[in-house]
Amino acid sequence: MKPSLIALLMSVIATGLGAETTVQSCNRTVTFDTAPKAAVSNDVNLTEMMLVLGLADRMVGYTGISGWKTLDQEMTAGVEALPELSSKYPSKEVLIGADADFFFAGWNYGMKVGGDVTPETLAPFGIDVYELTESCIHIGEKDAASMEDMYNDLLNLGAIFDVSEKATALVQGYRTELEAFTANLAPLETAPRVFVYDSGEDVPFTAGRYAMPNALIEAAGGTNIMNDFAKSWATVGWEAVVERNPEVIVIVNYGEVTAAEKRDFMMSNPAFADIDAVKHDRFVTLEYVEATPGPRNIEAVKKLAAAFRTQ
Repeated sequence: MKPSLIALLMSVIATGLGAETTVQSCNRTVTFDTAPKAAVSNDVNLTEMMLVLGLADRMVGYTGISGWKTLDQEMTAGVEALPELSSKYPSKEVLIGADADFFFAGWNYGMKVGGDVTPETLAPFGIDVYELTESCIHIGEKDAASMEDMYNDLLNLGAIFDVSEKATALVQGYRTELEAFTANLAPLETAPRVFVYDSGEDVPFTAGRYAMPNALIEAAGGTNIMNDFAKSWATVGWEAVVERNPEVIVIVNYGEVTAAEKRDFMMSNPAFADIDAVKHDRFVTLEYVEATPGPRNIEAVKKLAAAFRTQ
């Protein structure tokens, strides 16, 4: 064999070996020999992570959006070439039928513990799974939610799809933007007490210490009144909300009940009349895609910071 041919062969082998990528996905170490070519993402925020990394051409569709949420103009344009394979959580058959080789989802973001769609049930069909970092609390221990959760997902997706340079630049841009913004924030005498109202009238669905709004609120200078609640997104009793007396209420806007309707419910209920946020009508709305891990988290911090400094 000629030396030049040997060199070419060795180069090909080295390139192939170099393509192998290993990332941590919750409690699993996942290795990719090559970048996925037929990916599916679940939910609006995870789909937006894929889009912001320029991965639409590596996708065969998305799931879990129209069953609960509506897309704004920006997101609609981003996914117009892709089919929605399932309006809510996909079945295993849906993903197999799409010839998917990768599923970007999370626990309670397209997968349920012990459910039909998990990394273990999809593996025999050649479908690798990467799990949303925020959701890892459902299957193990983790630190309280932080901006690092979102950054970690973007960097891992960058490695998986061989676009690390783009992911690194994007994350660095987010870090720089957030650091510059918070450094110039007007100081607050005390951190305002904040309650996240996602949904529910009999009992409210809210964000505990492991949900992304906990990190957003802290970055904006506030304190989540449920930051000692060792849950991600979960229900609490209204009694605890009244007792902790939030000064600001963050409404998560999605689904059939509008943000205005959620505010009206709290404003008109005599049980909430003595809550400071209700007395002073201090509500701020975050869209679902802002309140969950994703590219719009930086703007969410800015929105919250402005609301915390408005009397």
